[in-house]
Amino acid sequence: MNIMLNEIELREEKSKMEAQVTNSAKVYGTVSAAAEFSHEVYGEGFYTFFVTVPRLSDTNDIIPVMISERLISPDEIALGEKVLINGQFRSYNNYSDTGSKLMLTLFAREILMGENESAVPNEITLTGFICKPPVYRHTPFGREIADILLAVNRSYNKSDYIPCIAWGRNARFCKGLEVGSKITLTGRMQSREYRKKIDEDEYVTKTAYEVSVIKLEECNLAAEA
Repeated sequence: MNIMLNEIELREEKSKMEAQVTNSAKVYGTVSAAAEFSHEVYGEGFYTFFVTVPRLSDTNDIIPVMISERLISPDEIALGEKVLINGQFRSYNNYSDTGSKLMLTLFAREILMGENESAVPNEITLTGFICKPPVYRHTPFGREIADILLAVNRSYNKSDYIPCIAWGRNARFCKGLEVGSKITLTGRMQSREYRKKIDEDEYVTKTAYEVSVIKLEECNLAAEA
């Protein structure tokens, strides 16, 4: 019996290590919205809150975070408090009467409250597969940009679908990638507001979450086989 339990624990630990390799994210910022109850799974409660992370361009990214009550009590997450979070950038479908929407959140595996001057403000590394043809275009100011959707494998045969944006020569590189290509990228999580038209004369402001790519490379699938 003990041997079987040890084997199960080893498999679970291996799955966690593999997930950390393919999806590793961290942010350091300020709690800008109190924790609110999200859902419960097998008696374990999960809560969401927001962290504001400054960019070098004097703007802010507001990153949604999900935590387990077994990791930290929601009451310990105080507005205005500095926080360092390590985890994974995950996706899930939010279903409503109008259909489903892909939602993104930083799922916390480790959380440390308080000042941390040496912390990296915003960093993410992903390894996954291109699951839609990249969309290459130019902005109104002439900058090259490419939108990609990356499927990142997770434990228990699940996958996260992460929208990513590449610029300049990285965008040109993405233009040549085919569906099924495996890539590794590093970048930062970002929030972006946009206006959506819901009626002829009515617009609503929404927020999109994505990864802004800093560097990327294609993996050699033949060498991994």
